[in-house]
Amino acid sequence: MTKKREKKAGKRMSKKQLATVLLDFFHAKPDEVLSLKYIFDQLRLTTHPLKMLCKDILTELLDDGYIAEVDKFKYKLNSHGVEMTGVFQRKSNGKNSFIPDGGGEPIFIAERNSAHAMNNDRVRIAFFAKRRGRQPEGEVIEVLERANDTFVGTLEVTKSYAFLLTENRTLANDIFIPKDKLKGGKTGDKAIVKVVEWPDKAKNPIGQVVDILGQAGDNTTEMHAILAEFGLPYVYPQSVEKAADRIPEEIPADEIARREDFRPVTTFTIDPKDAKDFDDALSIRKLKEGLWEVGVHIADVTHYVTEGSIIDKEAEKRATSVYLVDRTIPMLPERLCNFICSLRPDEDKLAYSVIFRMNEKGEVRDSRVVHTVIRSNRRFTYEEAQQVIETGEGDFKEEILQLDKLAKLLREKRFAAGAINFDRYEVKFEIDEKGKPVSVYFKESKDANKLVEEFMLLANRTVAERIGRVPQGKKAKVFPYRIHDLPDPDKLDTLAQFIARFGYKLRTTGTKTDVSKSINHLLDDIQGKKEENLIETVSIRAMQKARYSVHNIGHYGLAFDYYTHFTSPIRRYPDMMVHRLLTKYLDQGGRSVSEKKYEALCEHSSAMEQLAASAERASVKYKQVEFMTEHLGQTFDGVISGVTEWGLYVELNANKCEGMVPIRDLDDDYYEFDEKNYCLRGRRKNRTYSLGDAITIKVARANLEKKQLDFALVE
Repeated sequence: MTKKREKKAGKRMSKKQLATVLLDFFHAKPDEVLSLKYIFDQLRLTTHPLKMLCKDILTELLDDGYIAEVDKFKYKLNSHGVEMTGVFQRKSNGKNSFIPDGGGEPIFIAERNSAHAMNNDRVRIAFFAKRRGRQPEGEVIEVLERANDTFVGTLEVTKSYAFLLTENRTLANDIFIPKDKLKGGKTGDKAIVKVVEWPDKAKNPIGQVVDILGQAGDNTTEMHAILAEFGLPYVYPQSVEKAADRIPEEIPADEIARREDFRPVTTFTIDPKDAKDFDDALSIRKLKEGLWEVGVHIADVTHYVTEGSIIDKEAEKRATSVYLVDRTIPMLPERLCNFICSLRPDEDKLAYSVIFRMNEKGEVRDSRVVHTVIRSNRRFTYEEAQQVIETGEGDFKEEILQLDKLAKLLREKRFAAGAINFDRYEVKFEIDEKGKPVSVYFKESKDANKLVEEFMLLANRTVAERIGRVPQGKKAKVFPYRIHDLPDPDKLDTLAQFIARFGYKLRTTGTKTDVSKSINHLLDDIQGKKEENLIETVSIRAMQKARYSVHNIGHYGLAFDYYTHFTSPIRRYPDMMVHRLLTKYLDQGGRSVSEKKYEALCEHSSAMEQLAASAERASVKYKQVEFMTEHLGQTFDGVISGVTEWGLYVELNANKCEGMVPIRDLDDDYYEFDEKNYCLRGRRKNRTYSLGDAITIKVARANLEKKQLDFALVE
């Protein structure tokens, strides 16, 4: 007990002061049983009012479960109250937290109480009894399951040992690597390191090098590092490549005989100009006046990839192809995705097709799902098909114009039913042969893109309805759906409040269709306005994420009761599952498969899709920072695209690159973060920086390691 505190204890104290003294006293003696007399003596509570006040506080601490009464008037700190299991979340600033199983408020875990748990580890904690006026706190007592023990970073090698310097937001400490565990790594190499132990007393975890990715700053090294950071594969296993090499490309005559032959029908593919894997083709022919047959032909991947094979297991693990800025990391071996399965022009190909009979109003009279053999007459890029739509001239102009007409009718119907129209552009880079970004362009969705999209949506929906829609009283068979839940009501309210500042309104109650029509109305109103991109971004944040599940709840964004993914089996595993189950149920009338097994596959596919999207974003971010290193010190106009307590995010008008103005650089006032109104407000001068404000900045710093741009305000 300090002299200062002892003196104070003898005088009059407020309840709050005495409570603090008492709490500190219990914490100083966590394992001792303290009698009331001993507490009075040690804290020098000599007057009657002080003793009464102390008793009051002890009663409250007992009620809170903060202390326990071991015997009459004998108390002990209840430090290890409740034990809980859940997920540990590590932060590089030491503000770690624990998320209990089954939800609930996060619990703060100080670094000294973390038992070196790593980010996303499953742990058991002891929950400290709640300290008055403090946030709930706990201590890790056991790590149940490690989530991730590999990290990506840059090596720093000295004479007798080495470190991996990580840029990971979740690891405050560099990883110590013994000299014999370096795998030949040198200073400046990017490496993947596995943490093998973290001794109790050691500040740094100890690791060993798993793989050397190459020299930091090299383009391929950096792209591989991004993949490795998200736990995604960056090389293709040779054994799987070899298995693919053994698959013959010739189609046996008896296989062709088993299928519907669409080779005589006009068929073509429309894809991005750099595409090599053509998943889908469209065919069209006139049946009679006012009646058309449209075929949506999808590469028959599962004819070549049998369930449980080495190729299938690798595809299931990857679950999706990953599209980084300058490369594709395919789900299937290259021989399959770019060659055997790809619907290349002037080659006979096996397909799984949905054939529609449609009238002039774009109404589907009937449809069938069949295995086919096709032969594409031409490969169009989106730009070439767009040219035909705009000029009415070019190869297969009648077919393309007719498909465009039908697609526009389908689209109109979809929006009338309440589908939401997010028409966002993508930022793309022109890249030189060394992978360096030389210019930025925006990829917009035009009529040619929408034509393909509409028929893919129609095929996906038709397949889902074929299995999901069953007569009343009958149970639908297990099937993977693509589902999309209703927007979060709280986020919708926040969106409505936010857009009101720009003079817009939004319905947040009513039927699904009322709300989605109101969202569409908003998206129409903002077109061409300076706040368009911003409001669209905030609107997307209010939406739920689409995912895969065998439990169908419909697709809110598309306004479909039944929807699945059937049209991209070369690059998505759920489409392969759908192809197999369709064949089983339609051709063979097979029994329903295990719900549990397929729900687990759906969850895995959804998780891998999220990881792939994060890696794709990180690669774009990296290229943006690399692009902007050429523009240091230059001035740009932009718009505030994000507001946080640590600063302002600004998106530049010219190239959509995003950077940050750190709050420490706003030095004309003390700024506070107003979460509800998406703004920073100066305490003295009341100046505000709000989401959507136009702003002029100078490019101050570009940190490639952190994929981070820092901007400075230009007044």
